[in-house]
Amino acid sequence: MFEGKDGENSVEDIISRYKDDVASLVPYMTWLKEHTKQQVAESYSSSDLAHSMPFPVYDSTLLSFVKQAQQTGMMNRNYSYVYTRNHIANYKDELLFIQKAEIMDMDDLAGILSRYILEGQTKGTVWAEGVYTGVLYQIVFKMDDLIHMWGTLSY
Repeated sequence: MFEGKDGENSVEDIISRYKDDVASLVPYMTWLKEHTKQQVAESYSSSDLAHSMPFPVYDSTLLSFVKQAQQTGMMNRNYSYVYTRNHIANYKDELLFIQKAEIMDMDDLAGILSRYILEGQTKGTVWAEGVYTGVLYQIVFKMDDLIHMWGTLSY
């Protein structure tokens, strides 16, 4: 499973590919953890417009996190393959996968993050669900933990 020391998908390669992107999301970890099991979006509709459709209004920190995640190299539009390959069907499966993930699973962790960020652009509740269920916090925490753990090991 582990490839050559300096080859593509080696531990060193994975760390170098993800280190800066994950570091850019780490400042949001405290907020994500504190807001797990909390609503971070409100539905807004105007009474002035008789047939207006309600739309979500998000917490500004959530929007900053989403914007930062979008700017990373982790966004993968083919995230659905991560779900199929790992038999992930719901947020409980996501949390279980994240808990068991190792350094070689970083691409799949990025796929789960991609699903939330990219789907949230068209489905109003997805970003808030990711915060509420703790999935977004757990992904950032796990990726940061793996990078620090493997980055300090000498092998």
